[in-house]
Amino acid sequence: MQRRRFVSLACQTAIVGAWPAWALQASAQEGTTPGLTDQAIHIASSVPLTGTLVGFGQAVQKGAGAAFAEINAQGGIYGRQIRLHLVDDGYDPERSVANIKNILQERKALALLSCVGTPNNTAITPLIEAAGIPHVAPITGAASLRKAQQSVFHVRAGYSEEVISLVQRLVGMGLKGIAVVYLDNGYGRELQGVAAAELQRLEATPAAELALEVKGDNANAVLQALKQARPSAVLLLTAGTSSLSMIQGIKQQLPGVLMAGLSSTIQGLKLDDAASGMAVTTIVPDPNRGKNGVVRNYQAAMQAQGEQEFSQGSLEAYINAHVLAYGLRLCVCVRLPALPPAPAKGVGSRRAGAAGARCGRARRPARSLFAPSPPAARGRALRRGSGSSHWS
Repeated sequence: MQRRRFVSLACQTAIVGAWPAWALQASAQEGTTPGLTDQAIHIASSVPLTGTLVGFGQAVQKGAGAAFAEINAQGGIYGRQIRLHLVDDGYDPERSVANIKNILQERKALALLSCVGTPNNTAITPLIEAAGIPHVAPITGAASLRKAQQSVFHVRAGYSEEVISLVQRLVGMGLKGIAVVYLDNGYGRELQGVAAAELQRLEATPAAELALEVKGDNANAVLQALKQARPSAVLLLTAGTSSLSMIQGIKQQLPGVLMAGLSSTIQGLKLDDAASGMAVTTIVPDPNRGKNGVVRNYQAAMQAQGEQEFSQGSLEAYINAHVLAYGLRLCVCVRLPALPPAPAKGVGSRRAGAAGARCGRARRPARSLFAPSPPAARGRALRRGSGSSHWS
């Protein structure tokens, strides 16, 4: 109980501390706060709604959309409705950069929520830091992105912890000749380095280390190399639809070989019987078992939106949305009426300054929050729109 309270308070303090730089800068420039009106708080996210990681984007859309609909049905944040706007990047870092630049230039959002992908977040983080706009709960566990940033606040567990745990478990089982298949981009290469270091520390030699193209175009070549290596287990450091082709191929061509992967390896995928039997790490509770209040609230919120299928990805997004909502409730910038455009230079600066002084007491960012505990929903969520939309 004390740990939950500590994490919740850490979330609140960290997020609140990021608001003034972005909000006050905007107020000084044009007299208005980006993404904030008297009726709504606009939140944006660059996610893959097409391409190999489409399941990740759909999870954010459904989980965060359900959370915001739940909050909006209860009156929103100080009477303002939360609006989530998703912009498709197809898991392409260049498109992510273009999306974030547009959001910043057009002043479309008060904050960012759960932008997806390690290479994508690597590309957009400098823009986010320069602008000072808060980015809460990016969908990445890369250690390279968990530095002393002022505007980015991580919620999910790190990939390194997941990889190390899996390697230790596989080696501890006495398995010899563990093969590593990793996605051939920044995400996969970073995790391959973590796996290699842990295998070396445990004095275990990998049977093979194979790079899988992001779209899985070389899947057959990777499978052939695995057959030649004859591993006892395969560690899949992959993501998206390319993971599915590898899992199915290994099941068919290397029967009996143990497969293991991260929470991100199978996120957003629908695994049939041909792809069953894989061991994976998890970073959230079982979304199908309502043993705790968070999961029960999540299930109710999803069902209120007509969603009957639950997943770890949408549960993670639901939790992330509530963490963001915590910060919004504590931010005095949001409690105040929206600032109108200034009729003359300096008008409204006193109000903005007061908000900044009250919001900006905590400046130290939280690096990683492993077990967020969002507030329990009070009452049953009413059926309303999800509060999400798409920007072209």
